[in-house]
Formats: sequence, structure tokens, C-alpha cells
Amino acid sequence: MSLTALYEQIQQSETVDIPEGWLQGRTIYGGLVAAMLMQKAVIAVADTGKRLLSTSVTFVGPVQLSSARLTAEILREGKSVTTVEVRLWQDGAVQSILLASFGAQRASSIQVNHERAAPDYPPVESLQIAQHHPLAPECFKQMQMAWAEGQYPCTGSAQPDFGGWFRFDPALHENRDMNVADLMAAFDMWPPGVLPMFKTMAPASSLTWHLTYVHPLQNQLEDWFKYKVFTDYAGEGYSTEYAHLWDAQGRLIAVSRQTVTVFA
Repeated sequence: MSLTALYEQIQQSETVDIPEGWLQGRTIYGGLVAAMLMQKAVIAVADTGKRLLSTSVTFVGPVQLSSARLTAEILREGKSVTTVEVRLWQDGAVQSILLASFGAQRASSIQVNHERAAPDYPPVESLQIAQHHPLAPECFKQMQMAWAEGQYPCTGSAQPDFGGWFRFDPALHENRDMNVADLMAAFDMWPPGVLPMFKTMAPASSLTWHLTYVHPLQNQLEDWFKYKVFTDYAGEGYSTEYAHLWDAQGRLIAVSRQTVTVFA
């Protein structure tokens, strides 16, 4: 099932079938879960005059490859901002929660442009596309990723963090205008920033994820984006990190902050 077909199913029914090809270990990739929640939020808000401002996702429990129920509640609808909560249910229990704010443009005398500049990475054509490791999560096959700095996961690096180029794999995804649900599916594909420090394969997963949407997408699904992650702190089985995503023209699209559970 394509992402487009999945979004159409979310539009038509409260219960949806999670597509194959997105496993992350024994559970569904968190980015796809977040994409489903976001698509439900967009449908619930139903206001093209309000764009996504920010969203927070809590991954309560493991989402399985089966049907899921999505419920949405508008918590408040003001003149400028609408706040919505979406929940994903399986087996009668909440497994993931999204809280999102959508806002309309407002007149303001305040203008600050201090967003972080995109890194000057070599052209993606000069880099090597990462090959899918047999032990890597199945969901990684959905994207093409090219490291431009830092080490690969599980290489015993002395330092965390990395950056590079990435996009949806054109062999698996038909090109079209990209939306905010696609953004959620793409942005979370990069592994946690501490993973290069792992000496052997071991799990790590997002616990909470907060995303601020900066400049609206003006991109196609098969366009390349730049990504860079920075780890603030890691210890006692958790890490906290933030990451930036730019399009190929250097526009800052979104900033994320995650709390990650580390099993190494």
C-alpha cells in the first residue's frame, strides 16, 4: 500500500490497515505512526488557512502490523490557532498520541531570521547511498540516505551524531507534492544520534518527539533533503537530541527534539 492509499483510507475510515514494509524491529516504524496521526489531524482541522506550527508525539506502546483505530479531538478552535489531539488504538489500548497546533498567519511587527544555516555538504551525486544492512530495520528500505559527516550506526565511534542527504526511494514511492504527513514519515528515518557509538547491534527507539515546522514545504516527494543531528546528553539508558532538516535550496523546513530510549 502506498502512502497516498494509506492517507485515503484514513480519510474514509476510523479504522485503517497498516501497510507492510515499515517494520522497525518487531514494531511499526515510529515515523509512519506519526505520519498516520498527522494525516488524521489535518483531516480533523479541515482548514487550509491554518498550517502546522508544531506537534508533539508520544510513543506509548509498540504498534503492530495489523489494523489500527485513529481518533481525533479538536481541543480548541480559535480565530488564529486550532489545537487537535489524535490517538492511535490497537487492542483497545492507546499506543501513540499526537498533539498538534495549526495556525493562520497574523500581522506582527516582530521578524527574526536566526535559523541555523544548512550545512555545506558535497553534492549527493558524489556520495555513496547507504546500502541496507541485513540486520537493519526493514523500514530503512523506504528511503535513500547518504552520510556526509559522522560515522555509520554501530561502528563503535567515540563521538555521536552525523548528517547527510536523504529522500524517499523513487523505486518505492511515486513522485507528487509532499505534505506534512510525509514530512513526519521522512524526518524520523534517521537513527538516533548516539547509534554510531554502539559497538554491536542493539535497540534504540524514540520515546517522545517534538517538531517545529518552520518554512512550509515546497517540495516533491522524491526531492533530496539535508539532515543533521546533535546529541545534548546521553546516560542511564536515555538520550536527548535535536535535529534540523533543510531542503536542497537551504530552506530550514523543521526542527525536532527527541527523547530516545537506549538499550546499549
